[in-house]
Amino acid sequence: MKLRVATYNIHKGVTGIRGRPRIHDVRGALHTIDADLVFLQEVQDRNDRLLRHTQFPRTNQLAFLATDRYHHHAYGMNAAYPHGHHGNAILSRHAIHAHANHDISDHALESRGLLHAVARLGSGAREVHLICLHLGLIKRSRVRQAQFLIDFVRREIPARAPLIVAGDFNDWQRRVDRLLGDELALVDAAAALAAPRPTLLDRVLPWRDSAGRARPARTFPAFAPWLTLDRIYVRGFEVLRAEVPKGIAWARRSDHVPLIAELKLR
Repeated sequence: MKLRVATYNIHKGVTGIRGRPRIHDVRGALHTIDADLVFLQEVQDRNDRLLRHTQFPRTNQLAFLATDRYHHHAYGMNAAYPHGHHGNAILSRHAIHAHANHDISDHALESRGLLHAVARLGSGAREVHLICLHLGLIKRSRVRQAQFLIDFVRREIPARAPLIVAGDFNDWQRRVDRLLGDELALVDAAAALAAPRPTLLDRVLPWRDSAGRARPARTFPAFAPWLTLDRIYVRGFEVLRAEVPKGIAWARRSDHVPLIAELKLR
C-alpha cells in the first residue's frame, strides 16, 4: 500500500502581523497537497476574536479543514486561553480508532504536545502509528522533548509496528535528528529528495553534512525557505519521493511550506 503524507505548520490560519484570517487559503493548500495523511501544527481550533470577520468559518477550524475529504481526524489541545485554544492535529482518509494527546511542555512559556493516533489502512486490519508534534524553541527543551518521544515509542508502540512521526521540530541544529536516528532508527523522508541545483545558499548550508547525510528539506520561512524545521520520519516504510512545493502562493498561506512524502508500506 502507498501513502501520500504531509506535515504543515499552518500558523493558526492567520497572517503573522495583523492576524487576519487566511484559513481558506490553508484549506486550498490541503486540496492541492491531496495527501492521505496530514500532520498539522498550530491548529487554532477556536478563536472567538476572529468571529467578527465575515470570511471566518462559523464551524471550528479542524472541521473546516477536513471538509468532505477527511472523514477521520484527531486533535490535541496544547495551549488554552480565554478566547480559544490551539494544538496539533491529524487528518486522515483512513480510519483512526484511537488517539491521545500527551503534554511535553518543558517550561511555562511554551505549551507543547505529542499527539499519538493509530490508523487502520484500507479495509484491512494493518495498523500504522502516527505521531504529530511541535517541539520547543529552546535547544535543551527540544532535546528533553525528543527523549520523551523516544521513551514513549519504546514503551507504547510495538517494535515492528509501522510508524510515522511528523511535525515542526524547530531542529535547525539537527541535534534531535541525530537522536531519533540513533535511538529509534527512524528514517528522514527528506533524505529521498534529489540534491538541488547548487545555489549561493548551499555554500553556507550545504545539502549534505560532514558525515555525508542528506540534510532535511528547507521549509521556513515560506517566502524564502532556508531553515530545515519540518520533518517526516518513518519506520516500516520505503520512501518513494519527497518534495517541498515552491512558489509565492505558498507564502500567502502560512509562514511554513509543507513537506510531502510518498511512502510504501513494507
